[in-house]
Amino acid sequence: MRSIPATRPLHWLALGWRDMRRAGMPSLIHGVIVALGGLLALALAERHWQLLPGVLSGFLLVGPILATGLYALSRRLDEGERAGFGDVLAAWRCGCRSFVLMGLMLVAFATVWVALSATLFHFFVMEEVDDARAFLRYAVVQPDHLFMLWTILGGLVAALVFALTVVSLPLMLDRRIPFDASLRASIHTVAENPLPMAVWAVLIMVATGLSMATLMVGFVLSIPVIGHATWHAYRDTLDPGDIPVRT
Repeated sequence: MRSIPATRPLHWLALGWRDMRRAGMPSLIHGVIVALGGLLALALAERHWQLLPGVLSGFLLVGPILATGLYALSRRLDEGERAGFGDVLAAWRCGCRSFVLMGLMLVAFATVWVALSATLFHFFVMEEVDDARAFLRYAVVQPDHLFMLWTILGGLVAALVFALTVVSLPLMLDRRIPFDASLRASIHTVAENPLPMAVWAVLIMVATGLSMATLMVGFVLSIPVIGHATWHAYRDTLDPGDIPVRT
């Protein structure tokens, strides 16, 4: 583990922007896919408003695994090579056990969170709410503390997922390391650098909020930048030592 200054995440964003520009379309396509996923989530929530809060936040919990291709692109650029769609496909074709387990874990987190959110709002929203717009109005002016409770619970889930995945996925892509060891490395990285990682989490939340405020269009840029930046976060905070390189 390496100790880093609190402002280091700003440098990661700069490197992420650089990698996005160098990689081009193979990078941007990741953002397009997430933006389309967000629009589909909105369409689903329009029909079933109880799912709105869980779906909008839940599909982002699987974001780290969706960015696998971005880590591969940045890795190739770090090696001084040209990065392309072939690197993205190779990363996904890897199919190693650790990646499968990580994907299952993130999907489980997202599924549980969507179900919990839907249950909370189904049983505890006492006003007549017919659609997603009425729900948003209720969330803003409600007299009780349900939305605050949901926000706190969501924050705890997001913090746990962040600690488990902040560097574990780039580490698994780069090195042949067991699933549980990569999770421990990620948690220890957060523990070693609590302030910089808090800054990094806030920057991700701000980028996510702004992207949602633009009806998901912002994800086209924010997802590639954050994904590439996450690779550099891994390179800055961890020294894999003699762990074999994944080819």
